[in-house]
Amino acid sequence: MRILLIGAGTVGEAIARLTAERDWCEQMVVADYDLDRATQVAEATKQPERFPPARIDASDQAAISDLAQQHRSELIMNAVDPQFVMPIFRGALDANTHYMDMATSLSRPDADHPFERPGVKLADEQFAMSDAWARSGKLALLGMGMDPGLTDVFAAYAKKHLFDEIDEVHVRDGGDLRIEGYDFAPVFSIWTTIEECLNPPVIWSDGDWHTTQPFSAAEMFPFPEGIGPVECVNVEHEEVVLVPRYIETKRVTFKYALGSDFIEKLKTIHALGMDRTDKVTVRGVEVAPRDVLAAITPDPARVGDRMVGRAIVGTWVIGRKDGKPREVFMYQMTDAAETWQRWGLQAVAWQTGFNPVLAMELLATGAWKGSGVLGPEPFDPDPYHELLDRYGIHHEMVEMEPGAHRPT
Repeated sequence: MRILLIGAGTVGEAIARLTAERDWCEQMVVADYDLDRATQVAEATKQPERFPPARIDASDQAAISDLAQQHRSELIMNAVDPQFVMPIFRGALDANTHYMDMATSLSRPDADHPFERPGVKLADEQFAMSDAWARSGKLALLGMGMDPGLTDVFAAYAKKHLFDEIDEVHVRDGGDLRIEGYDFAPVFSIWTTIEECLNPPVIWSDGDWHTTQPFSAAEMFPFPEGIGPVECVNVEHEEVVLVPRYIETKRVTFKYALGSDFIEKLKTIHALGMDRTDKVTVRGVEVAPRDVLAAITPDPARVGDRMVGRAIVGTWVIGRKDGKPREVFMYQMTDAAETWQRWGLQAVAWQTGFNPVLAMELLATGAWKGSGVLGPEPFDPDPYHELLDRYGIHHEMVEMEPGAHRPT
């Protein structure tokens, strides 16, 4: 498979370096706005002919299409901030290539009732182009990272193997991961962190999507691996808009263990207007406040050696099997120190990045096939689990006592 990777940041680097170990990849062009960064990542693969660097403006749809055609790319892998999803998505369609991302097109809150009903939901702009993608015969696979991504595959696995009826699907993201030496240091892109955490979270219930207040409905979720109960709160996330499209269920939520201190800092950022993406003029220079914030916070790509603890991301499914209540939590655990020692990669970058690499392998080998705009759920989860096992990637499932921990 010939791939155009757009984005050589923290996760893009992980994707390139992990792909370098796979023989199904004929070529992966490593493209970024910063050519020096693209070159650095390409050189890290130690395979310059398979991984040539290139400069690209991710907002330039025509340039994206041209670069893909120039290199005869069969798939465009989107590894940049979600603000650039649509030009890359459209550029891939123009180039007649397959497309994959780890985060979908952005939402826009309802103007009158932002905390009651959705306006434009995550991925709405992409699903609106489903017919065009279906006509092209090409696949646009949305949300194929860790969460969304593996969490959605877990939901599909539960549907296929573990339950006769599914009532609820809840994604829980937590653990004890931290970056030592900083008062404020997000473990992934601050741009994405703000987008997820300050937008109205979406919930699926009563056969439709609803919104609520950011950081609402705090609950203590009992994370495995000896971590124990950690407070999680509602955050906007793709699983809530993807899972109900393919799996019949009454309720879907996503909650993240942010911590009270981190939440207060995010609230302050919002109160000061530092989360704004519209540009303001400062001493004759136009700049977006969120870009300023991104420039002054620690770069997640450069603090992997200071990251300690474990990240656990999983899917909690509630339903029935053989007429009896059942609850399971399927999860992946990543240890930061272990990941840094083994791959020299930051934990969240590796945890996110290995998933599109697995999905690309399944597409390259024909184990997964499709056309149109799809999430991970319609695909057979078994080959995915087989690759997790083949490459020694941790994944586990715990049975939970039905009714012992109720989602709020």
